[in-house]
Amino acid sequence: MKAFLGQVGQVGLMALLLASPARAAGFYVTVAGLVGEPDYEQRFTTPAKDLDRVLKASGSDVHVYSLIGGDATRKRVTQVLEQVAREARSDDAFVLTLIGHGSYDGVEYKFNLVGPDMSAADLAELCNRIPARRQLIVNATSASGGSIPAFQRAGRAVISSTKSGTEKNATVFVRYWVEALQDPSADVDKNESVSALEALQYADRKTAEFYTSQKRLATEHAVFEDTGKGEAVRAASTEGGEGRLLASLTLVRFGDAQKAARDPAKRDLLAKKEDLERRIDVLKYQKAAMAQNDYEQQLKALLVELARVQATLDK
Repeated sequence: MKAFLGQVGQVGLMALLLASPARAAGFYVTVAGLVGEPDYEQRFTTPAKDLDRVLKASGSDVHVYSLIGGDATRKRVTQVLEQVAREARSDDAFVLTLIGHGSYDGVEYKFNLVGPDMSAADLAELCNRIPARRQLIVNATSASGGSIPAFQRAGRAVISSTKSGTEKNATVFVRYWVEALQDPSADVDKNESVSALEALQYADRKTAEFYTSQKRLATEHAVFEDTGKGEAVRAASTEGGEGRLLASLTLVRFGDAQKAARDPAKRDLLAKKEDLERRIDVLKYQKAAMAQNDYEQQLKALLVELARVQATLDK
């Protein structure tokens, strides 16, 4: 009975990850919080502005909101997230990116804004009202690891630039996160798109290289949690399922994929292609629990259909 219930849970999770009908929209909210010292202004505002530009160019079905400088207030963050809650549908994707300073007192994480700060619980309550079933919160602030328990929820991936609330130095992670969305080398599987998992792996590697090149002890270690339960981890695992949701979230596209995303005649085909790629990824995560023959048959069917869709896209 326990095994059966576990299988039902897996089926439900797979259905959630595979829910990606044609023409689903993406809602992106970026907040560059309180700068504080002048030295931090460029470190916070530049990646926020670059992210705004990159996301707006990524396709026609995107809604991008960027709160920077004096606009990064508790009131405006609340207004924007409430607007997204009204406009987003269950089939859409939602991404919230936090840039700047955070604080953690051992109990509660707070995001530093112009005026009153917002706790992770405050932000989570607003995000919970957004109907999008696939969500991502990228907390690139100092002490961001302290925010993960409050943000954690089924169907939501959480990335933090620090492994805990005690890593309190200003971070550089966001610089490389935004760089990943502009560098084709981040596209590891060469499908002309960058997933949240690929962007995380790129940014984490570049962050480590930064500290090595500066001959400095690393004061930030990015982690993520995307199963809705358990502790945050440093790397994806097919055994535990970590990374499955991140791999299903496409953030940006390049080349022909980007052109197709902006072409009404090809947009639905591209959505079908990306859905098939997600199905293949999920199947690979399920391989260990499947009979080899069943796995091979399902994989073959998906690959044949993917090839057919790709050939139609290429015409």
